[in-house]
Amino acid sequence: MLPASPHHDLLPDDEARAADVTGTDEAPATPAAAGPAGSAAPSAPVAGGFDALGLPPVLLDAVLDLGFVTPSAIQAQALPALLDGRDVVGVAQTGTGKTAAFGLPLLAAVDPEVGAVQAVVLTPTRELAMQVADAISSFASRLRGLSVVPVYGGAPFLPQKRALERGAQVVVGTPGRVLDHLDRGSLHLEDVRFLVLDEADEMLRMGFAEDVERVLSSAPVERQVALFSATMPPAIRRVANEHLRDPLEITVARQSSTVTAVRQTYAVVPHRHKTGALARVLQVTDADATIVFVRTRGAAEEVGTALVAQGIPAAHISGDVAQADREKIVERLRSGALDVLVATDVAARGLDVDRIGLVVNFDVPREPETYVHRIGRTGRAGRTGEALSFVTPAEQSRLKQIERTTRSPLHLVTIPSPAEVSGHRAARLLERVADRRERGRLEAARTAVETYLAAHPGTDPVELLAVVTALAVGDEGPSPRPTEGDDLDDALSRARLVPERGGDRGDARDRGPRDSRPGHRTENRRSGGTGTRYRVAVGHKDGLQPGALVGALTGEGGLTGKDVGKIDIFAGFSLVDIDNLTPEAVDRLARTRVAGRPLHLRPDTGPRAPQGASRPTGGPGHHRRPRP
Repeated sequence: MLPASPHHDLLPDDEARAADVTGTDEAPATPAAAGPAGSAAPSAPVAGGFDALGLPPVLLDAVLDLGFVTPSAIQAQALPALLDGRDVVGVAQTGTGKTAAFGLPLLAAVDPEVGAVQAVVLTPTRELAMQVADAISSFASRLRGLSVVPVYGGAPFLPQKRALERGAQVVVGTPGRVLDHLDRGSLHLEDVRFLVLDEADEMLRMGFAEDVERVLSSAPVERQVALFSATMPPAIRRVANEHLRDPLEITVARQSSTVTAVRQTYAVVPHRHKTGALARVLQVTDADATIVFVRTRGAAEEVGTALVAQGIPAAHISGDVAQADREKIVERLRSGALDVLVATDVAARGLDVDRIGLVVNFDVPREPETYVHRIGRTGRAGRTGEALSFVTPAEQSRLKQIERTTRSPLHLVTIPSPAEVSGHRAARLLERVADRRERGRLEAARTAVETYLAAHPGTDPVELLAVVTALAVGDEGPSPRPTEGDDLDDALSRARLVPERGGDRGDARDRGPRDSRPGHRTENRRSGGTGTRYRVAVGHKDGLQPGALVGALTGEGGLTGKDVGKIDIFAGFSLVDIDNLTPEAVDRLARTRVAGRPLHLRPDTGPRAPQGASRPTGGPGHHRRPRP
């Protein structure tokens, strides 16, 4: 288990949790052995220290340099077996210290004086590959001449090739990129002594089974293999039986986790109103930075785009975002240039930013363990954090599973009202009064106020200040017509009255537009179906979501949400009804990019389906389209 030290980020991904995420069976840790804020330790650390596990002196010294004191359960059991040359199958959740469990024996098996690849670690994602490579490099700080090279897709091939040519003893990479180097002759495995499959179940779930098989088959028969997996499905068992020799199987039982550094809350929000609710939450939070977790790549883009359209600076990362762009976005988040990040779970692996004070589960994760991993992004480095989960009325049963896993209650909260948003903005504005007054140069403003009071005798100065403050924070007062905000408040009120259901399926009201199938037509955004119909050159095959299209139209076209009507999304294009679109806006929107492609917006000249006509239907391989 890692100490609370500057090196707390050496464990990859979710293994950098805080000490407050621990199992109840864990023995009390000494301050030196306590994990970094937010870490998970499902099993108790063993008695004794690393000096009793048989590590070579040079590695033991490196471990002590890093502040390691007490090994975790997986480390205490795996290290001696791997150091003794045995193959190992480790079944343990993330957060148990697996990187040190295989990284230290791996280094013990490598000869730094031999300039050939002697160890390969396969990971499911590029972020985890970088984290594991950094961790192993830190363990090898006293091994002169040893080089660890990470190789992964989404990054230029040639720099990785040159790094391998300069001589590397350890390669950490994703299966696809490792195979690329093998096929191109820039990576050779004939001297490999040690192979590691990290998060094997995740690699197979992501479709890397064939790639993993090829890498294992390309390595020498005489090698040592360590396989670590959170679960042991039949596919992983087959890999172990085929490629490992008489492995020692180590299982670290999954324990419930408690989370005390993070205040956990939830709000009942219908699916189609989640983005509006999220915008209000972000407008009143005092967190330095926020990460919003969504399930899919399309949702990441849709939510990120919708936030930007509402004036909230945000960025999104997913598997569709190039690695170089991802790294730049994360660096902006770390430096304070960006405060809101929308991300999928896979894209956020390895993300370690102390500024994150709020985690929003835009979509409730299907697995309670994923929930624990997500909220571990906040409450780091001794800080406290907050986690807010949006649940639809149909999903409330999932809260019980999460509470059983975390052994902490989730408290019901309400989404801020427009008045509360304005009040928060006004309070933040008034906090700047003293500083602004000290700077001076208020004569023009004071003259304007005095002139107004003279022209309007009887005006209460406090009332005048209140009005000016409201205008300054963008509060124009109640609209004479119902607004989308009113719809949101009505929906939230109704959602809180819906009783819990026994399952997660819910109904169409809670799930929002079913736009994931090719050829599906969305519901009208307003009644009547009026407006000019336009055609755009993006559709389902581009991952287009209705919210992303609406965000582009309102953000670039100078429209409001009420100007956008019915949206029909097909495989390769979409149709949308729009009111009040000027020729200049049409020209501007034609060049606007959504889902990575220009809209090419133009008036649709095809026949229009009559109101009430049957919707286009379709499934895989079948799309019924309107005539273009």
